Amino acid sequence: MPSAEFLAALEHFPKGLARPGDTYEDVRRKFAPAHGHDPGPDVAVEPASFGGVGGVWVTKQGEPASERTLFFVHGGAFVSCPAPTYAFYAAWFVRATGARAFVVDYRLAPEHRYPAALDDCAAAWRGLVAAGVAPERAAFVGDSCGGGLAVATLLRLRDAGAKLPACAVSLCGWMDLEVSGLSAKHPVGDDPFVNPEWIRARARDYLGPRGNARDPYASPIHAELGGLPPLLLQTGQVDTLRDDAVRLAERAGRAGTAVTLEIWPGMIHGFQGMHGAIPEAEWAVRHAAEFIAHHTN
Repeated sequence: MPSAEFLAALEHFPKGLARPGDTYEDVRRKFAPAHGHDPGPDVAVEPASFGGVGGVWVTKQGEPASERTLFFVHGGAFVSCPAPTYAFYAAWFVRATGARAFVVDYRLAPEHRYPAALDDCAAAWRGLVAAGVAPERAAFVGDSCGGGLAVATLLRLRDAGAKLPACAVSLCGWMDLEVSGLSAKHPVGDDPFVNPEWIRARARDYLGPRGNARDPYASPIHAELGGLPPLLLQTGQVDTLRDDAVRLAERAGRAGTAVTLEIWPGMIHGFQGMHGAIPEAEWAVRHAAEFIAHHTN
């Protein structure tokens, strides 16, 4: 059963956050209040650039640079939330893992459509490795659209013969931009964060009006998933995109990629972002941190 804190938080969840007719400007306006929070006095945020792509380092204040690195691909429906506004989110994982995190500031749609964001993520990772980040001590972490983009970046790097991180974590990732899963067609509850038509509208922002939503680098659900590092796929039972994770886990397992699937009872899309307000989010971040620690030691 969901916690009392979660049920209480739902009562105050913003209404109309995701309406099918929203434009990308609407998304930016509505999402802005949920981002840009102070990451806390124990965290330092510094701009950096790797591979010609900007971003921010998020580290524990006053501590030596960790050898463990998180490559953090932020959410925001492909159209919103510059990297610095996501430092507070990355800080939860920095504290939980003892790692440092680079939040990549990939270009946003629709001003910069696919494959701009994918190009940026791949270039930034290559730049980090060239600067001395050890892939075997690194993990990809992505939330929402960033979860799908993190997996897509793994695919791009694998296909190019580039070095891969030790593991990757997807938090309610978008793996199917057509939104064709059973969890979207036959929801088990009300997901106030996203809905199928709204996600398809953001896919058009990202891909362009004639873009291919079945391109494996855009929708990893259509990719061949062998040769990837171990994956942790977290999703919520009520998440509209729950079956993106379920189907990706099945495909990855059949391809021989180690995969852990977590379906959190009663949880909605992006529930991890309620860290500090509900215990489920704190437990989910802790699970992810344990997974990362196991694979990056």
